[in-house]
Amino acid sequence: MLDYKKMSATDIREAIATRKVTAVEIVQESIRLAKTEGKELNAFVTICEDKALTQAKVVDDKVKSGAPIGSLAGVPIALKDNISYTDYLCSCGSHILDKYVPPYDATLVTRLLSADAVIIGKTNMDEFAMGSSNENSYYGPVKNPRFPDRVPGGSSGGSAASVAQGIVPLAFGSETGGSVRQPASFCGVYGMKPSYGGISRYGLVAFASSTDQISPIARNVADLATVFKVTCGRDPRDSTSVAFDHPDYPNRLERKEKFTIGIPREYFAEGLDPEVNAVVQKCISELKKAGHSFIDISLPMTDKGVAVYYIVAPAEASANLARFDGVKYGLRKSGDKELADMYGDTRASGFGAEVKRRIMLGTYVLSSGYYDAYYIKASKVRELMRCEFEEVFRAVDLIISPTAPTPAFRIGEKIDDPLAMYLSDAYTIPASLAGIPAISIPYGSASDGRPIGVQFTAGGFNELALFQVAKMMEQ
Repeated sequence: MLDYKKMSATDIREAIATRKVTAVEIVQESIRLAKTEGKELNAFVTICEDKALTQAKVVDDKVKSGAPIGSLAGVPIALKDNISYTDYLCSCGSHILDKYVPPYDATLVTRLLSADAVIIGKTNMDEFAMGSSNENSYYGPVKNPRFPDRVPGGSSGGSAASVAQGIVPLAFGSETGGSVRQPASFCGVYGMKPSYGGISRYGLVAFASSTDQISPIARNVADLATVFKVTCGRDPRDSTSVAFDHPDYPNRLERKEKFTIGIPREYFAEGLDPEVNAVVQKCISELKKAGHSFIDISLPMTDKGVAVYYIVAPAEASANLARFDGVKYGLRKSGDKELADMYGDTRASGFGAEVKRRIMLGTYVLSSGYYDAYYIKASKVRELMRCEFEEVFRAVDLIISPTAPTPAFRIGEKIDDPLAMYLSDAYTIPASLAGIPAISIPYGSASDGRPIGVQFTAGGFNELALFQVAKMMEQ
């Protein structure tokens, strides 16, 4: 068979369409890798072998009959384990959703299958997407494919690791404050957070509903653009999805005119690793040589981002996670106790330490006497941040910055220091709070080889500019 690990999604579809390989052979190899190398990385919670092989056979039957095939025909794809897929566990990396199997598919899944993609597994993640290192999972930490003693980033670490390792060419995670871009940076792949409302959230288990966004991960720009084109767009089952007229992203990657790019001084302040800064400066230098213009800009609210996020997101999590009580689904600790005791015992046993911390924080900021002082004030600052971006994008096409302040850190290095862990998302949180798109591009590495990503942010629903600048950097 062809060298599967080196094949892009486009390569796979073309090879299947021209009968150089069958979809079943491709999927069997992907599943083999998930069971071996994926197991070593602890990247997967579930392998969806039976349905995957059935889906692959359908693709092969279409090819044999001469019927049209979709743009992702036979392409193996992995899903973060907080995306609903019928017949298989959806644990969100938590013990409290023990044995929970969704009764419906997420809209994302429906659209992928309509393009003849093949879902091969559900990936490991920080519990309920709460984490920046993938160490908070009930199923244990995921390892970075290139540096096994390092974290892959979080919370979508399993998805990023599976793409970086070559197990799948495409995977989906979810973004709340940087949970795809930061793992993409740590693992040396591409990760893009769409505009809020760009991809339907129907079937995504909620963490913080006003920032949650399903997001794709790939090893090249063309694949990323293709899978976004397949999955984006309005969904009547998600009232927050937007009826935007998305362009044909894969066929508009080349751009002849030049960008005006903003350099925010607040993103290059104290706390940025010198090697990360050097990579970003090299990227700026290369783009200048290519004829793109740069201007210095200011985003004064940037230093408020982490504080605002860790008020707003836990508050929303406190409300969203209240549904997990041991009554309707998942884990139940019962015995002969009263109902309230059952609630308490179930949640105490089912939720991990980080989830409990954020629920308590969220409940506190929503409580009587503190709601105005914390949640309302944070919401006002969030709106000021959004307005800052809106104003800046009147002058520039894109904003360049680091994706993360450091390369991948060691497993266990920050797990007992929540503040240090939270600061890992300092550069990704602002775009999430503002609801605008951003991409992490693998561009360089630290002196020891650890990947470093460069982040570009664009105005609302200007994903095309992100794909175009990413393509320039890729070339």
